[in-house]
Amino acid sequence: MFARLKGFSRAFWTANIVELLERGAYYGVFIVITLYLSRILGFTDVEAGLISGVFSGGLYLLPTFTGALADKIGFKYSLLIAFTLLSIGYFGLAVIPTVLESNGLVDYSNEIIKFTGLLESPQQWAIVPIMIIIMIGGSFIKSVITGTVAKETTKATRAQGFSIFYMMVNIGAFSGKTIVKPLRMAMGDMGLVYINYFSAGLTALALIMIIFFYKSAKDEGQGKTISEIWTALIKVCTNGRLLALILIITGFWMVQHQLYATMPKYVLRMAGEGASPSWYANVNPLVVVLTVTFVTRIMASKTPLISMTVGMFIMPLSALAMASGNLLSGGDIDLGFMSMHPIALMMVAGIALQALAESFISPRYLEFFSLQAPKGEEGLYLGFSHLHSFLSSIIGFGLSGWLLSKYCPDPRLFDSHESWAIASSNAHYIWYFFAVIALTSAISLIIYGKVINRLDAKVKHI
Repeated sequence: MFARLKGFSRAFWTANIVELLERGAYYGVFIVITLYLSRILGFTDVEAGLISGVFSGGLYLLPTFTGALADKIGFKYSLLIAFTLLSIGYFGLAVIPTVLESNGLVDYSNEIIKFTGLLESPQQWAIVPIMIIIMIGGSFIKSVITGTVAKETTKATRAQGFSIFYMMVNIGAFSGKTIVKPLRMAMGDMGLVYINYFSAGLTALALIMIIFFYKSAKDEGQGKTISEIWTALIKVCTNGRLLALILIITGFWMVQHQLYATMPKYVLRMAGEGASPSWYANVNPLVVVLTVTFVTRIMASKTPLISMTVGMFIMPLSALAMASGNLLSGGDIDLGFMSMHPIALMMVAGIALQALAESFISPRYLEFFSLQAPKGEEGLYLGFSHLHSFLSSIIGFGLSGWLLSKYCPDPRLFDSHESWAIASSNAHYIWYFFAVIALTSAISLIIYGKVINRLDAKVKHI
């Protein structure tokens, strides 16, 4: 095993290690980003949802364009730019509360944060350019790291190379989310601030590694122009078959994104401050890693559309499981090795079902998407295969903010716990909305499959 691992270049290992560091930094911050925006900066649920949604959406839309730029200036320079921006951005998230407090707009000195003018001040929105910096930096990572893995492997080692890359992504995601709970337990809401120092440290370490250890075989001056990328985007958006597929899959990802948009606030408000949303979120990558190979194997003889459809019908069950926690009466449920609040337990069950659905859908989606692209242009079109995540981020996070404010509002907005309990008595309705979205997408995918099969059949008879 170790002999095989030695067959990879220094650039390959450097790229994978910095990917682990970047994912740890990103997920440590992103799992609590809506909490940070609301609790530390005072944004409403709707405002926090919109800001987070645009941020997440940009991370999926920009890589195709920044990837084209990376091809022009070279991968090393691109990674230097990326990790410099990320380090500045995460550090900015960490220090902006101090700046606001020094300006007399907020008081973080007590256990309960007191806003003393921040909610009326335009300085509250200074967070937006900082998040744009992180968004641009992160967009380089997605294209350059995968590009490095492809360039630094051979046909014989490519499968193993991407397997290592996928493992690094999940280790980073798991470790970043895991550290959030201890920080919150030790520091309360200020832990949401200090997690950004942790992330800035990880990306700064990655920057140092790129400076001293990264030397890629990828030369600058290659790749597509920005004009060619725009032309491809227009072609995808005017291809009815591809556009319909993107819109249908958007429904799946709208529900999936609630892992970050709705879940953290929902469980803390409904299950109490002792809940661990960052740890619950780790169930997703854990179940994906444990099931994706098995699911792919058992569905190998089925078409991509059948596998995707199975996953799509699991998603409504996921949302219903999340809703059911609020319907269970009594105290914590004894699991033998630990006790969990009913809402937390059913949230974990729902997240596990989401992950299982992802195992059916994600590996086959790219395959199916490429089959719908015109012959000879699969690579160009696949650059926009994640447009669904751009749409689902903006719509899903925005919808989350509205649903939270309507059915599961912030307890700090109420004079008493009793009045809040009345206002949040139907909090589980949030998940009914997403169950309907998921079911609509699943049914739409069946209709889509029948339509394209008829169209293809007509073409064959011409």
